[in-house]
Amino acid sequence: MRTIYLDNNATTPVLPAVFEAMRPFLTEHFGNPSSPHHMGDKPASAIRDARVKVASLLGCADTEIVFTSCGTESNNIAIRGTLEMNRERRHIITTAVEHSAVLNPVKRYASLGCDVTVLAVDRAGRLSLDALRDALRDDTALVSVMFANNETGVIFPIDRIAEIAHARGVPVHVDAVQGAGKVPMDVKTLGADFVALSGHKLHGPKGVGALYIRKGTKWAPVFLGGSQERGRRPGTENAAGIVALGAACEHGAQTLVRYHSDVRALRDRLEKELLARVTDSFVNGVASERLPHTSNIGFLGIDGNAMLVLLDEVGICVSAGSACKSGAGLPSHVLGAMGLSPEEAASCLRFSLSSLTTPADIDACLEHVPAIVERMRRNFISA
Repeated sequence: MRTIYLDNNATTPVLPAVFEAMRPFLTEHFGNPSSPHHMGDKPASAIRDARVKVASLLGCADTEIVFTSCGTESNNIAIRGTLEMNRERRHIITTAVEHSAVLNPVKRYASLGCDVTVLAVDRAGRLSLDALRDALRDDTALVSVMFANNETGVIFPIDRIAEIAHARGVPVHVDAVQGAGKVPMDVKTLGADFVALSGHKLHGPKGVGALYIRKGTKWAPVFLGGSQERGRRPGTENAAGIVALGAACEHGAQTLVRYHSDVRALRDRLEKELLARVTDSFVNGVASERLPHTSNIGFLGIDGNAMLVLLDEVGICVSAGSACKSGAGLPSHVLGAMGLSPEEAASCLRFSLSSLTTPADIDACLEHVPAIVERMRRNFISA
Protein backbone atom coordinates (compact mmCIF):
# COMPACT_ATOMS: atom_id res chain seq x y z
CA MET A 1 0.00 0.00 0.00
CA ARG A 2 1.44 3.34 -1.09
CA THR A 3 1.44 6.12 1.49
CA ILE A 4 -0.23 9.37 0.43
CA TYR A 5 1.15 11.91 2.87
CA LEU A 6 -0.97 15.05 3.07
CA ASP A 7 -0.26 16.08 6.65
CA ASN A 8 2.67 18.40 6.05
CA ASN A 9 1.41 21.04 8.47
CA ALA A 10 2.03 18.50 11.22
CA THR A 11 5.55 17.72 10.02
CA THR A 12 7.47 17.30 6.79
CA PRO A 13 9.95 14.63 5.67
CA VAL A 14 13.61 15.56 5.93
CA LEU A 15 14.93 16.07 2.43
CA PRO A 16 17.90 13.89 1.39
CA ALA A 17 20.03 16.99 0.74
CA VAL A 18 19.18 18.33 4.20
CA PHE A 19 20.09 15.02 5.82
CA GLU A 20 23.39 14.84 3.97
CA ALA A 21 24.23 18.40 5.03
CA MET A 22 23.75 17.54 8.70
CA ARG A 23 25.29 14.05 8.64
CA PRO A 24 28.96 15.12 9.08
CA PHE A 25 28.05 17.05 12.23
CA LEU A 26 26.67 13.89 13.80
CA THR A 27 29.84 11.94 13.01
CA GLU A 28 33.28 13.39 12.25
CA HIS A 29 32.57 17.06 13.04
CA PHE A 30 31.06 16.36 16.44
CA GLY A 31 33.03 18.96 18.37
CA ASN A 32 31.45 21.59 20.61
CA PRO A 33 31.12 24.79 18.55
CA SER A 34 32.34 26.78 21.56
CA SER A 35 35.53 24.76 21.98
CA PRO A 36 38.77 26.71 21.42
CA HIS A 37 40.54 23.84 19.61
CA HIS A 38 40.25 22.74 15.98
CA MET A 39 37.39 20.30 16.66
CA GLY A 40 35.13 23.26 17.34
CA ASP A 41 36.09 25.15 14.21
CA LYS A 42 34.02 23.25 11.66
CA PRO A 43 30.78 23.28 13.70
CA ALA A 44 31.20 26.96 14.55
CA SER A 45 31.80 27.87 10.92
CA ALA A 46 28.85 25.77 9.76
CA ILE A 47 26.57 27.50 12.26
CA ARG A 48 27.63 30.88 10.90
CA ASP A 49 26.84 29.73 7.38
CA ALA A 50 23.45 28.37 8.47
CA ARG A 51 22.58 31.63 10.19
CA VAL A 52 23.15 33.46 6.90
CA LYS A 53 20.86 31.02 5.05
CA VAL A 54 18.04 31.41 7.57
CA ALA A 55 18.45 35.19 7.47
CA SER A 56 18.33 35.10 3.67
CA LEU A 57 14.95 33.32 3.71
CA LEU A 58 13.54 36.01 6.02
CA GLY A 59 15.30 38.99 4.46
CA CYS A 60 17.13 40.08 7.60
CA ALA A 61 20.64 40.39 8.97
CA ASP A 62 22.24 37.19 10.23
CA THR A 63 22.83 38.86 13.61
CA GLU A 64 19.05 39.08 14.04
CA ILE A 65 18.65 35.28 14.04
CA VAL A 66 18.64 33.27 17.28
CA PHE A 67 18.64 29.48 17.05
CA THR A 68 16.23 27.56 19.29
CA SER A 69 14.94 24.02 19.66
CA CYS A 70 11.57 24.54 17.91
CA GLY A 71 8.78 26.95 17.08
CA THR A 72 7.24 26.55 20.53
CA GLU A 73 10.44 27.68 22.21
CA SER A 74 10.79 30.58 19.79
CA ASN A 75 7.25 31.73 20.61
CA ASN A 76 7.86 31.42 24.33
CA ILE A 77 11.11 33.37 24.16
CA ALA A 78 9.41 36.21 22.30
CA ILE A 79 6.37 36.39 24.58
CA ARG A 80 8.08 35.82 27.90
CA GLY A 81 11.15 37.87 27.00
CA THR A 82 9.03 40.89 26.09
CA LEU A 83 6.93 40.72 29.24
CA GLU A 84 9.99 40.29 31.44
CA MET A 85 11.57 43.38 29.91
CA ASN A 86 8.41 45.51 30.14
CA ARG A 87 7.10 44.71 33.60
CA GLU A 88 5.18 47.96 33.82
CA ARG A 89 3.13 46.89 30.81
CA ARG A 90 0.77 44.03 31.69
CA HIS A 91 -1.59 43.81 28.73
CA ILE A 92 -1.31 41.27 25.89
CA ILE A 93 -3.27 41.11 22.65
CA THR A 94 -3.62 37.87 20.71
CA THR A 95 -6.26 36.12 18.61
CA ALA A 96 -8.74 33.32 19.19
CA VAL A 97 -7.17 31.12 16.52
CA GLU A 98 -3.55 31.00 17.68
CA HIS A 99 -1.61 27.77 18.16
CA SER A 100 -1.34 26.44 21.69
CA ALA A 101 2.35 27.44 21.62
CA VAL A 102 1.07 31.02 21.89
CA LEU A 103 -2.24 30.62 23.71
CA ASN A 104 -0.82 28.64 26.61
CA PRO A 105 2.03 31.07 27.43
CA VAL A 106 -0.49 33.91 27.24
CA LYS A 107 -2.84 32.02 29.58
CA ARG A 108 0.06 31.56 31.98
CA TYR A 109 0.65 35.30 32.15
CA ALA A 110 -3.08 35.88 32.57
CA SER A 111 -2.94 33.67 35.66
CA LEU A 112 -0.11 35.87 36.94
CA GLY A 113 -2.20 39.03 36.67
CA CYS A 114 -1.80 40.21 33.10
CA ASP A 115 -4.82 41.43 31.15
CA VAL A 116 -5.39 39.59 27.88
CA THR A 117 -7.47 40.70 24.92
CA VAL A 118 -8.35 37.85 22.57
CA LEU A 119 -9.43 39.18 19.19
CA ALA A 120 -12.22 37.35 17.38
CA VAL A 121 -12.26 36.32 13.73
CA ASP A 122 -15.15 36.12 11.28
CA ARG A 123 -16.52 33.09 9.45
CA ALA A 124 -13.70 33.36 6.91
CA GLY A 125 -11.07 33.46 9.65
CA ARG A 126 -10.31 37.15 9.11
CA LEU A 127 -9.21 39.53 11.84
CA SER A 128 -10.75 42.97 12.33
CA LEU A 129 -8.06 45.62 12.21
CA ASP A 130 -10.47 48.08 13.81
CA ALA A 131 -10.86 45.68 16.74
CA LEU A 132 -7.07 45.53 17.07
CA ARG A 133 -6.82 49.30 16.98
CA ASP A 134 -9.49 49.63 19.67
CA ALA A 135 -7.84 46.98 21.87
CA LEU A 136 -4.46 48.73 22.09
CA ARG A 137 -3.77 50.45 25.40
CA ASP A 138 -1.00 52.48 26.96
CA ASP A 139 0.02 49.40 28.97
CA THR A 140 -0.07 46.93 26.05
CA ALA A 141 3.18 45.00 26.13
CA LEU A 142 2.83 42.84 23.03
CA VAL A 143 0.64 41.90 20.09
CA SER A 144 1.09 38.20 19.29
CA VAL A 145 -0.47 36.93 16.06
CA MET A 146 0.25 34.10 13.67
CA PHE A 147 1.33 34.68 10.09
CA ALA A 148 -1.04 31.99 8.84
CA ASN A 149 -3.36 29.60 10.62
CA ASN A 150 -2.12 26.05 10.92
CA GLU A 151 -5.58 24.52 10.43
CA THR A 152 -7.14 26.67 7.70
CA GLY A 153 -4.14 28.37 6.10
CA VAL A 154 -5.78 31.80 6.46
CA ILE A 155 -3.11 34.53 6.28
CA PHE A 156 -3.24 37.59 8.52
CA PRO A 157 -2.18 41.04 7.19
CA ILE A 158 0.92 41.27 9.36
CA ASP A 159 2.22 44.45 7.74
CA ARG A 160 -0.96 46.33 8.61
CA ILE A 161 -1.10 44.81 12.09
CA ALA A 162 2.48 45.90 12.75
CA GLU A 163 1.78 49.40 11.46
CA ILE A 164 -1.18 49.78 13.83
CA ALA A 165 0.69 48.36 16.82
CA HIS A 166 3.88 50.33 16.23
CA ALA A 167 1.89 53.56 16.04
CA ARG A 168 1.19 52.94 19.74
CA GLY A 169 4.72 51.81 20.51
CA VAL A 170 3.77 48.14 20.87
CA PRO A 171 6.02 45.35 19.54
CA VAL A 172 4.62 42.53 17.40
CA HIS A 173 5.42 38.84 17.64
CA VAL A 174 4.53 36.57 14.72
CA ASP A 175 4.29 32.78 14.79
CA ALA A 176 5.33 32.11 11.19
CA VAL A 177 5.91 28.38 11.58
CA GLN A 178 3.44 27.40 8.85
CA GLY A 179 4.32 30.17 6.40
CA ALA A 180 8.11 30.12 6.31
CA GLY A 181 9.36 28.44 3.16
CA LYS A 182 5.85 28.33 1.65
CA VAL A 183 5.26 31.98 0.76
CA PRO A 184 7.67 34.92 0.42
CA MET A 185 8.37 36.39 3.85
CA ASP A 186 10.49 39.52 4.10
CA VAL A 187 10.53 40.64 7.72
CA LYS A 188 11.24 44.23 6.70
CA THR A 189 8.00 44.27 4.72
CA LEU A 190 6.12 42.47 7.47
CA GLY A 191 7.34 44.95 10.07
CA ALA A 192 7.26 42.39 12.87
CA ASP A 193 9.69 42.55 15.79
CA PHE A 194 9.79 38.79 16.43
CA VAL A 195 9.23 36.01 13.87
CA ALA A 196 9.32 32.35 14.89
CA LEU A 197 9.93 29.36 12.63
CA SER A 198 10.52 25.62 13.04
CA GLY A 199 12.76 23.30 11.05
CA HIS A 200 10.47 20.31 10.79
CA LYS A 201 7.76 22.34 9.07
CA LEU A 202 9.97 23.04 6.04
CA HIS A 203 11.75 19.71 5.47
CA GLY A 204 14.31 20.02 8.24
CA PRO A 205 14.61 17.78 11.31
CA LYS A 206 12.60 18.04 14.49
CA GLY A 207 14.33 19.72 17.42
CA VAL A 208 15.58 22.91 15.81
CA GLY A 209 14.01 26.29 15.20
CA ALA A 210 14.84 29.96 14.94
CA LEU A 211 13.62 33.32 16.14
CA TYR A 212 14.11 36.57 14.28
CA ILE A 213 14.54 39.48 16.69
CA ARG A 214 14.60 42.87 15.03
CA LYS A 215 17.69 44.86 15.90
CA GLY A 216 16.92 47.30 18.69
CA THR A 217 13.94 45.36 20.04
CA LYS A 218 13.80 45.35 23.82
CA TRP A 219 13.44 41.91 25.40
CA ALA A 220 15.04 39.82 28.13
CA PRO A 221 16.59 36.35 27.62
CA VAL A 222 14.38 33.64 29.07
CA PHE A 223 17.18 31.15 29.82
CA LEU A 224 20.29 31.89 31.81
CA GLY A 225 23.55 30.08 31.21
CA GLY A 226 26.54 30.39 28.92
CA SER A 227 27.33 32.87 26.20
CA GLN A 228 26.01 30.88 23.23
CA GLU A 229 23.93 32.86 20.72
CA ARG A 230 25.57 35.95 22.21
CA GLY A 231 23.83 35.22 25.49
CA ARG A 232 20.39 35.39 23.94
CA ARG A 233 19.76 31.64 24.09
CA PRO A 234 22.39 29.82 26.15
CA GLY A 235 23.10 26.11 25.85
CA THR A 236 25.40 24.06 23.65
CA GLU A 237 24.34 24.60 20.05
CA ASN A 238 22.66 21.79 18.14
CA ALA A 239 25.17 22.09 15.31
CA ALA A 240 23.76 19.26 13.20
CA GLY A 241 20.21 20.55 13.55
CA ILE A 242 21.22 24.13 12.84
CA VAL A 243 23.11 23.10 9.70
CA ALA A 244 20.04 21.17 8.59
CA LEU A 245 17.79 24.16 9.26
CA GLY A 246 20.04 26.31 7.11
CA ALA A 247 19.87 23.78 4.27
CA ALA A 248 16.08 23.52 4.66
CA CYS A 249 15.69 27.30 4.49
CA GLU A 250 17.87 27.39 1.40
CA HIS A 251 15.62 24.77 -0.19
CA GLY A 252 12.55 26.69 0.95
CA ALA A 253 13.73 29.83 -0.83
CA GLN A 254 14.21 27.82 -4.03
CA THR A 255 10.71 26.26 -3.95
CA LEU A 256 8.61 29.37 -3.25
CA VAL A 257 7.68 29.59 -6.93
CA ARG A 258 6.61 25.95 -6.95
CA TYR A 259 4.32 26.53 -3.97
CA HIS A 260 2.78 29.54 -5.69
CA SER A 261 2.12 27.63 -8.90
CA ASP A 262 2.20 23.81 -8.84
CA VAL A 263 1.29 23.19 -5.19
CA ARG A 264 -1.49 25.77 -5.25
CA ALA A 265 -2.89 24.20 -8.42
CA LEU A 266 -2.94 20.76 -6.79
CA ARG A 267 -4.65 22.18 -3.70
CA ASP A 268 -7.25 23.99 -5.79
CA ARG A 269 -7.94 20.88 -7.84
CA LEU A 270 -8.40 18.82 -4.68
CA GLU A 271 -10.91 21.32 -3.29
CA LYS A 272 -12.82 21.83 -6.53
CA GLU A 273 -13.26 18.15 -7.30
CA LEU A 274 -14.09 17.09 -3.75
CA LEU A 275 -16.78 19.75 -3.54
CA ALA A 276 -18.15 18.54 -6.88
CA ARG A 277 -18.09 14.87 -5.91
CA VAL A 278 -19.25 15.10 -2.28
CA THR A 279 -22.55 16.72 -1.41
CA ASP A 280 -22.82 18.92 1.69
CA SER A 281 -19.11 19.68 1.72
CA PHE A 282 -17.40 23.05 2.24
CA VAL A 283 -13.97 24.67 2.50
CA ASN A 284 -13.09 26.75 5.55
CA GLY A 285 -11.45 30.12 4.98
CA VAL A 286 -11.94 30.00 1.22
CA ALA A 287 -12.96 33.68 1.15
CA SER A 288 -9.62 34.72 2.65
CA GLU A 289 -6.05 34.82 1.44
CA ARG A 290 -4.63 31.42 2.32
CA LEU A 291 -1.39 29.47 2.26
CA PRO A 292 -1.12 27.68 -1.11
CA HIS A 293 -0.73 24.22 0.39
CA THR A 294 -3.41 24.08 3.10
CA SER A 295 -7.06 23.10 2.79
CA ASN A 296 -9.60 22.52 5.57
CA ILE A 297 -12.67 20.75 4.22
CA GLY A 298 -15.87 19.78 6.02
CA PHE A 299 -18.11 16.84 5.11
CA LEU A 300 -21.41 17.29 6.92
CA GLY A 301 -22.77 14.23 8.67
CA ILE A 302 -19.47 12.44 9.22
CA ASP A 303 -17.07 12.31 12.15
CA GLY A 304 -13.66 13.56 11.09
CA ASN A 305 -11.72 11.47 13.60
CA ALA A 306 -13.44 8.29 12.44
CA MET A 307 -12.75 9.23 8.85
CA LEU A 308 -9.05 9.66 9.64
CA VAL A 309 -8.91 5.99 10.62
CA LEU A 310 -10.61 4.86 7.41
CA LEU A 311 -8.35 7.03 5.27
CA ASP A 312 -5.30 5.69 7.06
CA GLU A 313 -6.40 2.16 6.20
CA VAL A 314 -6.01 3.02 2.50
CA GLY A 315 -2.69 4.79 3.07
CA ILE A 316 -3.89 8.42 3.13
CA CYS A 317 -2.47 10.53 5.96
CA VAL A 318 -4.36 13.74 6.79
CA SER A 319 -5.45 15.30 10.07
CA ALA A 320 -8.45 16.77 11.85
CA GLY A 321 -6.48 19.83 12.99
CA SER A 322 -3.31 20.54 14.92
CA ALA A 323 -1.12 17.51 15.65
CA CYS A 324 -0.46 19.04 19.09
CA LYS A 325 -4.09 18.33 20.02
CA SER A 326 -4.37 14.92 18.39
CA GLY A 327 -6.13 12.49 20.70
CA ALA A 328 -7.49 15.21 22.95
CA GLY A 329 -11.03 14.59 21.71
CA LEU A 330 -11.78 18.32 21.74
CA PRO A 331 -13.39 20.26 18.91
CA SER A 332 -11.10 22.63 17.02
CA HIS A 333 -10.90 25.98 18.82
CA VAL A 334 -9.97 27.53 15.48
CA LEU A 335 -13.13 26.38 13.71
CA GLY A 336 -15.21 27.20 16.77
CA ALA A 337 -13.83 30.74 16.75
CA MET A 338 -14.83 30.99 13.08
CA GLY A 339 -18.43 30.28 14.06
CA LEU A 340 -18.77 26.62 13.09
CA SER A 341 -21.06 24.50 15.22
CA PRO A 342 -19.49 21.56 17.09
CA GLU A 343 -21.03 19.21 14.54
CA GLU A 344 -19.66 21.20 11.61
CA ALA A 345 -16.21 21.45 13.18
CA ALA A 346 -16.17 17.71 13.91
CA SER A 347 -16.75 16.97 10.22
CA CYS A 348 -13.64 18.80 9.03
CA LEU A 349 -10.32 17.44 7.84
CA ARG A 350 -7.09 19.26 7.06
CA PHE A 351 -5.20 18.40 3.88
CA SER A 352 -1.73 19.96 3.80
CA LEU A 353 0.46 19.48 0.74
CA SER A 354 4.15 20.12 0.10
CA SER A 355 6.51 20.58 -2.81
CA LEU A 356 6.80 16.77 -2.86
CA THR A 357 3.06 16.22 -3.41
CA THR A 358 2.25 14.75 -6.83
CA PRO A 359 -0.84 14.70 -9.07
CA ALA A 360 -1.06 10.97 -8.31
CA ASP A 361 -1.42 11.78 -4.61
CA ILE A 362 -4.38 14.02 -5.40
CA ASP A 363 -5.84 11.34 -7.67
CA ALA A 364 -5.74 8.87 -4.78
CA CYS A 365 -7.55 11.33 -2.51
CA LEU A 366 -10.22 11.96 -5.12
CA GLU A 367 -10.73 8.23 -5.46
CA HIS A 368 -10.99 7.34 -1.78
CA VAL A 369 -12.38 10.38 0.06
CA PRO A 370 -15.78 10.53 -1.68
CA ALA A 371 -16.23 6.77 -1.35
CA ILE A 372 -15.42 6.80 2.36
CA VAL A 373 -17.74 9.76 3.03
CA GLU A 374 -20.56 7.99 1.18
CA ARG A 375 -19.97 4.79 3.15
CA MET A 376 -19.90 6.62 6.48
CA ARG A 377 -23.10 8.49 5.71
CA ARG A 378 -24.83 5.34 4.52
CA ASN A 379 -23.83 3.43 7.65
CA PHE A 380 -24.99 6.33 9.84
CA ILE A 381 -28.43 6.32 8.19
CA SER A 382 -28.66 2.53 8.49
CA ALA A 383 -27.78 2.68 12.18
